[in-house]
Amino acid sequence: MLPQPSLPWFHVALGATGALGLIAATLAWTAPDSLASNRSPSAADRDRSIAAFRQIAAVLRHPRCLNCHTVTEFPRQGNERRRHDMLVMRGHDDHGVAAMRCSSCHQNINQPNGVPGAPNWGLAPLAMGWEGLDDHALAEALKDPARNGRRSLEQLYEHMAHDELVGWGWQPGASRDPVPLSRNEFAQHLREWIDTGAVSPPATR
Repeated sequence: MLPQPSLPWFHVALGATGALGLIAATLAWTAPDSLASNRSPSAADRDRSIAAFRQIAAVLRHPRCLNCHTVTEFPRQGNERRRHDMLVMRGHDDHGVAAMRCSSCHQNINQPNGVPGAPNWGLAPLAMGWEGLDDHALAEALKDPARNGRRSLEQLYEHMAHDELVGWGWQPGASRDPVPLSRNEFAQHLREWIDTGAVSPPATR
């Protein structure tokens, strides 16, 4: 067996510490982003975040949103938020009971007869009900994966800014009032709220 050549001292040093050096370099590169996400927002950012959320809340409390984000076993309809006609019920999967499925009447688009429609029409899960929540509780619900459909804040942004069912609120058809603000304005407020720390406004009760 031939003798093994000795390695230069710097190869030994690199072999002994290379992994640690790589880890340290990686941490040094990623630390700013990870720390930024946990850093408390400045007073100015808090004010911006709360102001942005007030605009978001005004949209989410509109009947176009609240009629489906109920805490009841049935959907609501109309600006007066009356109980859905024909005693429609939520059902086990939030899409109606047997023989009265949401899809029996609600198609992927608004119908000429006035029946509203959008892809995946149905109620939001009970965990995502917003009725009776003040701004603080509403913001906390939106940030809680157990109450927002298991979404991160970025996924929540994508859902609210681009989902077709959510978008129905801006194009409800018939004589229904759309939600306030344009969807682009709403998305901008949502982006600002998230980027400034997603601060929950103070509780009012």
